[in-house]
Amino acid sequence: MSEAEGPGESATGRPGPSDAGPSEAERAAELRDLIAYHARLYHQDDAPEIPDADYDALVDELAALEAAHPELVTPDSPTLTVGAPASVLFSPAPHRVPMMSLDKVVSHEDLEAWGARTKRLLGLGEEAEELEFVCEPKIDGLSISITYAAGRYARAATRGDGRVGEDVTENVRTIESVPLVLAVDASELPDEIDVRGEVYLPISAFEELNARQEDAGERLFANPRNAAAGSLRQRDAKVTAGRALAIFAYQVVSDVDGGEAGAGGRHSHSLELLRSAGLPVNGETERVKGLEAVYRYCKELESRRHGLGYEIDGVVVKLDDLSLYGRLGATSHAPRWAVAYKFPPEERTTRLEAILVSIGRTGRATPFAKLTPVKVGGSTVSLASLHNEDQVALKDVREGDLVVVRKAGDVIPEVVGPVLAERAPGLAPWRFPERCPICGGSLVRLEDEADTYCVNLECPGQRLQRIAHFASRGAMDIEGLGERRVWQLVEAGLVNDAADIYRLAEPDLLGLEGFADLSARNLVTAIDASR
Repeated sequence: MSEAEGPGESATGRPGPSDAGPSEAERAAELRDLIAYHARLYHQDDAPEIPDADYDALVDELAALEAAHPELVTPDSPTLTVGAPASVLFSPAPHRVPMMSLDKVVSHEDLEAWGARTKRLLGLGEEAEELEFVCEPKIDGLSISITYAAGRYARAATRGDGRVGEDVTENVRTIESVPLVLAVDASELPDEIDVRGEVYLPISAFEELNARQEDAGERLFANPRNAAAGSLRQRDAKVTAGRALAIFAYQVVSDVDGGEAGAGGRHSHSLELLRSAGLPVNGETERVKGLEAVYRYCKELESRRHGLGYEIDGVVVKLDDLSLYGRLGATSHAPRWAVAYKFPPEERTTRLEAILVSIGRTGRATPFAKLTPVKVGGSTVSLASLHNEDQVALKDVREGDLVVVRKAGDVIPEVVGPVLAERAPGLAPWRFPERCPICGGSLVRLEDEADTYCVNLECPGQRLQRIAHFASRGAMDIEGLGERRVWQLVEAGLVNDAADIYRLAEPDLLGLEGFADLSARNLVTAIDASR
């Protein structure tokens, strides 16, 4: 899934006491099968059924089982491996230096624990000077290794299982930001270098691609990462060329022990080498001193992740001093000198309990999903948009489905699609109702329009939304007069249109649930302030 796959160093594979019961052994076997299945869908088929967060939860559960019962660890355990075997669609491309995964942290405490473990492995005491780190946005894309021979583009390969990837040389050649000749004197470089990076699809290009897919009646891509992977892994390089892929380079490898070429002893210098060679390096990359500065960087980048123009799911934190890399070494799947700080997941799976219809102020009838509450994007989500009748049909979501829900920042949560492998037999496709759920009037969809409308101008649902819109932040900005409060006032017969708001007095409100002297006074004051 993401680069941050697998556990830390807890799953060692060393023999231990045989204290795992049948239930633990059965669950471990089940988890290995589930993880292998979803890894194949993600890495080989570019068609994942579940979000990264759900996949990571499976891996974490297996890692915890293996940590508690080391005898359950198998040589092919997903906690000890990277990625997935290369697809048979492309020729195999061995990596001279393995492309490893990254262990993950998700909190300040996790980050501190990783830092303490790193210092301990280096033999540094608490009084030692703070270490220097390089923080880089963790691009949600597809890992790639590009080989340059004598400064010229030679070949490119996906990560695959970390040791053998897929030969995608002709496809990567079509990416405009990949230079075919490095802008440095070839005599200053080793005969061959491998540039590691992440291929991604900018959000604007992703939206354009999905618009073309929809116009052509073809399957929509679930997110930019899937679109990038599907675009890069095309048999016809001309298709890849039309997909506006981009790349960020993050490492240059020159020899069999994984050393960074021309680095001057610092990872940050390696990045400068890449820039001077004409390769795109992320401009958000920053060198900092100490883990507190690392944490501040992570939180600051998280706060503006949706304004970057490309998707990220965390921060990659690397020691800047390359001389420490060999001393720290690696586990079977991840280096000890780097870690991925993962942001809260913005996609999760949950159960779609019902599809309902809301009525807006113009009468537009909008379907929405009632969900089993799930924490996603840092908040609990129980309702999500389904946009219109065509979108429900296109996504083929049905009441009772396990669905993927996405919430990005302040954007209204939406249902991405169903997990078809989990669909129970007999679930019927959803049909748009013919009558308004509020007033019982007719719902009408005009020809050549995507939206459906309640045509009863006296519909209480429309009236409620008109009043709520009038009081909203984008209009009169009456604090404390949200949709739920407006509904309460309409039900009590105190408000029938926007003008009635200005007739409200404190005594009118005191008899209503949730109002006391202070809250009534505050609402009337807010109304007066908007006059």
